[in-house]
Amino acid sequence: MSFARLAASTPVHVAIGFAAMGGWAVWANAGHGMHAALLAGLVQGALSGALTLGLKRSVDWMRPRFAGLLAYLLPPIIAGGCSAMLLIIAHRLAGTPELLATIAVPLFVSLTYIFAYNSLRQCRAERMRNA
Repeated sequence: MSFARLAASTPVHVAIGFAAMGGWAVWANAGHGMHAALLAGLVQGALSGALTLGLKRSVDWMRPRFAGLLAYLLPPIIAGGCSAMLLIIAHRLAGTPELLATIAVPLFVSLTYIFAYNSLRQCRAERMRNA
């Protein structure tokens, strides 16, 4: 498998999201004992994996429904807002002690990722239309 195909692979994106952001949540909550840290890591890892899949699919679905600048901005803004709500709700339900620290990095990373991913895909779609 080429690097380009591997980099575009949804399962790879999901696995990286799970491992990286779950690990961050464990670290962010380590001062509250192993149980709290591991629960936060599991919740965040599962959410990050699922949200990575959901973000990618949702912006791919939304992008063609907008034109011009809106196609670059609205899909990631809408998806990011929904992602933030889900993270807050899930971590509140799980009783994550360091809620803001736990979700700050994953939200920043996912918003950066989804804006970049959406912009690259939109540029590619525009190039193909104009070719």
